[in-house]
Amino acid sequence: MMTGDQYKASLDDGRHVYFEGSRIDDLPGHPILGVKVDSSAQGYDRFYKPEDGAVGDFMVVPRSAQDLRAQVELHETVDLLTHVTYASIMTLLTAADRIESELPENAARIRAYVEDVQRKDLRIVQCITDSKGDRSKKPGQQEDPDQYVHVVERRPDGIVIRGAKLHISAASASHELMTIPTKSMKPGEEDYAVACMVPVNSPGVKIVDTTYYPRHEDKRHYPISGSHHCPEGFVIFDNVFVPNERVFLDGQTKFAAVFAHSLGLWERLGGLSAMVADYDILVGFAQLIAEANGLERISHVREKISEMIINATLVRSSLEAAVENCHLTSDGVAFPNELYTNAGKYHGAATYSLMVRHLHDIGGGSIMTAPSVADLENEDVGYLIRKYMGTKQSVDGNYRTRLFHAIRDYTADSYGGWKAVTNIQAGGGLYAQRIVSRAHYDIDHAKKLALQIAHMDDYAETA
Repeated sequence: MMTGDQYKASLDDGRHVYFEGSRIDDLPGHPILGVKVDSSAQGYDRFYKPEDGAVGDFMVVPRSAQDLRAQVELHETVDLLTHVTYASIMTLLTAADRIESELPENAARIRAYVEDVQRKDLRIVQCITDSKGDRSKKPGQQEDPDQYVHVVERRPDGIVIRGAKLHISAASASHELMTIPTKSMKPGEEDYAVACMVPVNSPGVKIVDTTYYPRHEDKRHYPISGSHHCPEGFVIFDNVFVPNERVFLDGQTKFAAVFAHSLGLWERLGGLSAMVADYDILVGFAQLIAEANGLERISHVREKISEMIINATLVRSSLEAAVENCHLTSDGVAFPNELYTNAGKYHGAATYSLMVRHLHDIGGGSIMTAPSVADLENEDVGYLIRKYMGTKQSVDGNYRTRLFHAIRDYTADSYGGWKAVTNIQAGGGLYAQRIVSRAHYDIDHAKKLALQIAHMDDYAETA
């Protein structure tokens, strides 16, 4: 396994990373991108084991509901790159299980790759969403065929791919790009049915980063996003060669959607797990600011917080149900229940804006207009700010001002905007979760129950 310092050194591999118009040669030393590298390095040190052949706890494959629960609880506390690596490994193993009956060689490649990544202690990110071009047209109908990643050349020893993948969290800080189809493919779209693993430093790979990380010099004004962030990579594959042993799907359109659906399961489980913590934090902020404002006993405020508590409880209940109702594959790997995972992720994403709305309604306008921490320290006006930002003997102005800063940073600034969008889009949009939920819901059972209560049992067999 690698230490944090060894991980930082591993990023000096000739990769092409760009940020705000410049190529970045020293990722660990960059004042903004280096923040993410530091948090990932801390993850390396957290899980480091010096023994030969050791595997990080987060890379262990769950074999039971208890194992799956332990992994979920673990991933609530890890950095995003560590989480995405685990989700990627589980995506690959899920896909291997689903294609093995017809593509045994491909499944064997996948399992061999996972063992190699575990042994080398590498980090993986997920390249799934293509640039897509004209959304009304299918991949093979695009005016520019590169709008979806596709094979442009097949050689005896591998393939060459071209295209771009968008919204790739922590791409520049990783080692491997899990590149898979974004959707199902049909006959005639064989070149787009490609799944493979690409090293970040492969010739032809270029990553353009963006981030919500604050540019403000005084990071106290951003108490949450100022200490951590996750760059989003625009990943370009400009005629990238991929050797055969790293190619898991090439032309088999029937299985193109398998990889996307496998990823969806694990990304939505991770998103649901993150929402459990997010929702509790939102409830906590709402109660704290209500108390600071002296409104904790007002009926409409109590009702809003009660509704937030119910939503937080439903999200947590969905996660519990997904874990407890897991199923085991032929390999003995524990997979979360797809219905509860997708329904829970959908509910959490769909009600997140309501949670934030209630918090903003309870908090008031000072969420956006509270003076800065530096202003609190100003000898001319600081004492006056503290005086008027205070509300009662037990709530001083410094405390209440800092609470407003935290709420703003978490829900109403760049980081808050990032969370609002990613809660919906992570693991696929809301529509994708509706589709999977419907596919795994026992609709026939529901129909029969309805007929029974209507005393129409004789129609039950044909319903």
